[in-house]
Amino acid sequence: MTSEERRRLIEIRPNLERRALIFQLTRAFFIERWFLEVDTPLRVSSIAPEQHIAPFESEGWFLSTSPELHMKRLLAAGYDRLFQISHCFRRGERGQQHSPEFTILEWYRTGADYEQMIHDTEELVVTIAEKSGLGSTIQFQNQRISLAPPWPRITVRDAFLRAAGWDPISDPNPLNFDTDLVNKVIPSFDPTRPAVLKDYPATMASLARLSPTNPGVGQRAEVFIGGLELANAYSELRDAEEQGRRFQEEMKQIQRAGRRAVMPQRFLEAVAHLPDCGGIALGLDRLVMLFCDTNSIDEVIPFTVDTA
Repeated sequence: MTSEERRRLIEIRPNLERRALIFQLTRAFFIERWFLEVDTPLRVSSIAPEQHIAPFESEGWFLSTSPELHMKRLLAAGYDRLFQISHCFRRGERGQQHSPEFTILEWYRTGADYEQMIHDTEELVVTIAEKSGLGSTIQFQNQRISLAPPWPRITVRDAFLRAAGWDPISDPNPLNFDTDLVNKVIPSFDPTRPAVLKDYPATMASLARLSPTNPGVGQRAEVFIGGLELANAYSELRDAEEQGRRFQEEMKQIQRAGRRAVMPQRFLEAVAHLPDCGGIALGLDRLVMLFCDTNSIDEVIPFTVDTA
């Protein structure tokens, strides 16, 4: 260990202590609400084919990009409330807020939809903030942010019309969507409050149910706090044939990019047995960043991709 590595580990110790507390409070939150903590594989035979997520391969298998498919297989077997804190791996994700290995919190509950999952998230974040001594208003990057629920909701259509001047529901354009989301839409959110962006284009919600009143809209919502993309919620799709069609389209795009894709057949067989349910994935490293008032993921993990 170099003197610089030792100095860094000493400096970030308060952040790592807060990280440990956040993990403890997270587990307590779900256990108190009768969720079962589960542990699913990190090395898997297939992952959800998503063109914008590139996995690491391991001797013909993949390192998990998300525990979602295995957790839904448990739901299909009759489990009703599940949560998991899991390491996940995605190629090409390296930056100030990204690491190719990161920690994700996912939870699922039957009889729920994406709105219920956002409600859970509000309650979780406020509970952790209060029990860790921060209160319901926090300081992040020189901005005071009130976490008091309910958090403001805005549809993708309204947010893009207001900030970017076009409608991604009636005129889907994934390339322009990503650019305008980062450069125009997120900066337009009230910096003093969390924001929930909901009702994404159906083409950008491959595992979500479609709106019963508008088939061009998927029941997907994302949470942003202080400019950080924190969580991604779905009303989960239960139609195995439709899920298979969506995966086939994603696989075509992946193969055009020269990457290998494998249909997750065991998951598709389970989809037909899924109850009505909602699910959400929350980036725990980013939640720690928020509560440690740092905009760098390297400040909240002991060993970075450069020092591991």
